[in-house]
Amino acid sequence: MPFDPHPTPRNRDLADRQAIGWWLLGIAFMIWVMVALGGATRLTGSGLSIMEWAPISGMLPPLSQTEWERLYELYRTIPQYQIVNQGFGLEGFKQIFWLEWLHRLWGRLIGLAFALPLAWFWLRGRIPSGLKPRLLLLFLLGGAQGAVGWFMVASGFEADRTAVSPYRLVVHLGLALLLYGVVLWTAMGLFRPGRDAPPHPSGLRRLAHGTAGLVVLAMLAGGFTAGIHAGFAYNTFPLMEGRLIPDGYAQLSPFIHNFTANIAAVQFNHRFLATLAACGAVGAAFWGAAALPASFARTSLLALGWVVALQYALGVATLLLVVPAWLGTLHQTVAVAVLTATLAALHGLRRPRQT
Repeated sequence: MPFDPHPTPRNRDLADRQAIGWWLLGIAFMIWVMVALGGATRLTGSGLSIMEWAPISGMLPPLSQTEWERLYELYRTIPQYQIVNQGFGLEGFKQIFWLEWLHRLWGRLIGLAFALPLAWFWLRGRIPSGLKPRLLLLFLLGGAQGAVGWFMVASGFEADRTAVSPYRLVVHLGLALLLYGVVLWTAMGLFRPGRDAPPHPSGLRRLAHGTAGLVVLAMLAGGFTAGIHAGFAYNTFPLMEGRLIPDGYAQLSPFIHNFTANIAAVQFNHRFLATLAACGAVGAAFWGAAALPASFARTSLLALGWVVALQYALGVATLLLVVPAWLGTLHQTVAVAVLTATLAALHGLRRPRQT
């Protein structure tokens, strides 16, 4: 937008919306990176290497040999060291420490990148009417995410545990995805305040919403798959040990425990939900390509079809190769791209307001 020395209220409001929109897109990107770092931290077993929650002083890494040795001695007291990493030495500890430290530092940087511009926009009166409560809620949820992250990590220090609680892992992942989704949705609303969906069959909108629900369920099921290391079993596709539904699917009692604690059931459910989501996304992409004119909605549906197909292929490859850390991290990273395309499609298909 060219510089206007005497902007009208309408032009000033548009400029403010775009400025805040770009800021929120930057925050969304940082959260995306955070999710990727979280995946790498989990897959490399780095998440339990820092046993202290120090929001301020923890921004600095150890600056002396004495401090390194103190943190290493703390780590040697937990089951992960005693069962998995015993004897790997200070140098081995440093390798897992740095990734977890970067993960936590990035979270702090997200907090600063949100709080400082928020204060600047607020004090200058540049936040559009009605947006302040949502931005404050996002700030509070971001702070809560830090506390939830420590709550998750602390579960890994318990007796006989070498990893964090899968339930707390899913809560932490789910809150991160919720934050990302609300930030991205808010940014899209600032750039596209009008509901300009082209005429289309109502069934397409229902299919898109149903697919979005399946995408979210598949991602949460993926969290439990990661949390109980279910990806290291049944490394064949499409059958699981020669069966469509694996033997032992319902072996736990009560039955509901199978959905979160039974490796066979958790992995099958993730596969099943991902397959349904992929079918829905590809179907919506073909339907949108045939029924919609060139528009944001059509482009978003096509992007959804392509990125879901890519994610499905990555998921199969991750399984068949028995979850190499780099591929597992890529799979978790592309999951956020799936969520991005899903939200863009829903935003493009919003039902016009009644006048």
